[in-house]
Amino acid sequence: MDVLSSRILLRPGDLDRSRRFYRDLLGLAIYREFGPPDDPGLVFFLGQGFLEVSGHAAGAPPGSSVMIWIQVRDVHAEHARLAAAGVPVVREPVAEPWGLTEMHVEDPDGIRVILVEVPADHPLRRDPRQALPPGRAACCNATCSTETRQPTNRPVCGMIVRSPRRAPMHEYAVSQPRA
Repeated sequence: MDVLSSRILLRPGDLDRSRRFYRDLLGLAIYREFGPPDDPGLVFFLGQGFLEVSGHAAGAPPGSSVMIWIQVRDVHAEHARLAAAGVPVVREPVAEPWGLTEMHVEDPDGIRVILVEVPADHPLRRDPRQALPPGRAACCNATCSTETRQPTNRPVCGMIVRSPRRAPMHEYAVSQPRA
């Protein structure tokens, strides 16, 4: 499977309480907010992945409030491959109203795994930051001091967020060709 991105989805019984826990107590940096401004879903940086805390699962059966979200290049190809391998498909690929194509499978313990294809014209494929000059690239980690990345500590991210815990975007010089 060609995984492009992933996140753990948490649908808590009390969204506000969980937002405060992950943001204010654990201190996770916010990647993005979405939904209504008075009750937003939050996506947090979680190492190389993400944790999305959104929606509500009050009264839901145990295990249904946690899901795994995996972005793939071609959800229909993954559907065919997984079905041929005998993986029970809980929900076949469907174009969702929010523009993503999603299918659902479950792991052997009943954890829902959502495979997602992001169409080329979807906002998640667009980069909201201003274009950088030739020879420059961006990263979201201020400690990117490898031989190919020297941070300038100048934020280049154009996303608007309300949390002071947002991890900064930094511009860095590219000293080697990058694919």
